[in-house]
Amino acid sequence: MHQTERAIFDLRRGVAVVIDDDQSPPGTPSPSVLVQPVEGLADEELAGLANEAAGHLVLTGHRLKCLGLNPRSDCAALPLQPAAAGAAVAAILRAASQDAPLDRELFGDPHPATVAERAALALMRRALLIPAAMTLRLNQRQRRALQTQIDSGALLTVSARAAEHCFELASGLLKRVSEARVPLADVDQARFVLFREPDGLREHVAVVIGDPARWPVDVPVRLHSACLTGDLFGSLRCDCGEQLRSAVKTIDGLGGGVLLYLAQEGRGIGLANKLRAYTLQDQGHDTVDADQILGFGEDERRYCVAVDMLAALNIQRVRLLTNNPSKLRALAAGGIEVAGREKLFGRLTSENHRYLSAKASRSGHLLDEVLNSANK
Repeated sequence: MHQTERAIFDLRRGVAVVIDDDQSPPGTPSPSVLVQPVEGLADEELAGLANEAAGHLVLTGHRLKCLGLNPRSDCAALPLQPAAAGAAVAAILRAASQDAPLDRELFGDPHPATVAERAALALMRRALLIPAAMTLRLNQRQRRALQTQIDSGALLTVSARAAEHCFELASGLLKRVSEARVPLADVDQARFVLFREPDGLREHVAVVIGDPARWPVDVPVRLHSACLTGDLFGSLRCDCGEQLRSAVKTIDGLGGGVLLYLAQEGRGIGLANKLRAYTLQDQGHDTVDADQILGFGEDERRYCVAVDMLAALNIQRVRLLTNNPSKLRALAAGGIEVAGREKLFGRLTSENHRYLSAKASRSGHLLDEVLNSANK
């Protein structure tokens, strides 16, 4: 686990890592790969990798489909044409993160990514980077040439198995760090309990409302994904801020319970990528398509930390405040009994109508009541 956590931080700093394949069947040639995140990569570094005959651009299936390609799996590798390395630099950046066509003269046909390359994209998503990587498939000579840097600690190696399971790092290892009474504008009796994931990258807060000894048997609970733009600044692009404040008041009115404030900005893609997605939405894409152009799925959130937080608070049976059926399923799968659901709406406005419509039509959110109110 320690090596994987270090790899995540190195990638966020733009530092290359080596991923060793430890999952392929014996006798199957599957080399280690030197991995550089496309995001934040300097032109000279990118050009250096593009000049290598074994250089590849690795993208998710979502991004490849948006480029008009038809990958046979959820990610694939595009070989770089060494003769076009100079021109490839800007094209790689556009292909990875923008609504731009792919210059097919610069890349070969996509083929399945190796085990190590698949693991590289998992690390990118965990690190909240664009899920796109430049990789160099290392032959034995190249691997030996890097060994001095590896032995000195200048270059980190991580196994593909560990990297692919990087989203499970926090499972069962969430740490309760600190807590304090925090009176709120609408609720006088509230306590904030902070939990930290073991890699230190994400912190989540449980807002404990009311007296736990007086809570209903079916504890009112809201899983609220952090939204800096909506929760703090009152963005009109979403209804998150209104849902947050309404949830606090509703939980208090139901006799008290818990709001879990989860560090899952932008449905789990992080603030930087959320802002990139907003730019794509301004070009005419809906919220789901914008995320997929960047290479993400329609919802990258995982709720194992919510299950662990509820367990730490001794909550086994809940009444969930949500319009999202996937949250109901996630808690149930984690062993939390979901005794009922409480709908929770913000205002429908001209600015957020397209966003809410996409959530309903593309992601199955239960928003018919609020959307139909616009037609009355």
